[in-house]
Amino acid sequence: MKLSLGDKVFNITNVIVLGLIALVTMFPIYYVFVVSFTAPAEYLQKTFVLWPENWSLASYKYLLSAPTFIQAIGVSTFLAVVGTICSLIITSSFAYALSRRKFKGRRVILLLVLFTILFNPGIIPNYLLVKELGLINSLWSVILVSLSNGWFVILMKGFYDSIPDTLVEAATIDGCNDIMAWIKIILPLSLPSIAAFGLFFAVQYWNQYFNALLYLNDASKWPIQVLLQNMLIDSSGSSLGEVDPLIKPPPSETLKMAAVVIAIVPIIMVYPFLQKHFAKGVMIGSIKE
Repeated sequence: MKLSLGDKVFNITNVIVLGLIALVTMFPIYYVFVVSFTAPAEYLQKTFVLWPENWSLASYKYLLSAPTFIQAIGVSTFLAVVGTICSLIITSSFAYALSRRKFKGRRVILLLVLFTILFNPGIIPNYLLVKELGLINSLWSVILVSLSNGWFVILMKGFYDSIPDTLVEAATIDGCNDIMAWIKIILPLSLPSIAAFGLFFAVQYWNQYFNALLYLNDASKWPIQVLLQNMLIDSSGSSLGEVDPLIKPPPSETLKMAAVVIAIVPIIMVYPFLQKHFAKGVMIGSIKE
């Protein structure tokens, strides 16, 4: 079909505007990446680096030689792995229970779940609850506070509602109870949804900042995001603690950029493995056939 002059102008304008938006969006990421690999001597000579003449791993070597930074990476990894697994188990099992029509009181519980979406108790009640449970300065406080939320439960329930009841009934006839039916029948069919929500939870736990700052008093238990914030504020580099004195510290700016790159790389690496399930997982169950 031949396009009119107006359509051609619109398409060209669209490409230019979206290209500029993409450029503005991607440039900060590009700049952070480039500066993190810039040689310290070159960075000190230039105020703005678009493409370094001398690439260097000095900032990364310095960061990875700092025990405090390695410890923060380990804490974030623990939160992301353990927290994601726990959140998927709680959210998927709760959503499956709410999707079962024979579950007594499901409507009341569903209304309570919706209530939590509309009304948030706030910081102080959550803090008092964590304190009464004796979880202050424990990594489990960060996990339990973010274990699930009503919106994810409702979305996953919508997915389970799309699974025919006849599958569960057939499993019941074969001798499975509700738990075994969920494990053997429902979960294998839920892999796209599990992958999508798993990515949501992993990003949430990896980026934990405020809850960690609120509940963790010991600096040795801080995740990477809290340490990164301290690095961005403290230009002296003292937030990294003791580092091998034989390693010459690079400029603080290149250290900050390298820390940012290390903080975003794990999530970027996880996404391609879940991409094939992601689009299907977030859409399935949204339309009833």
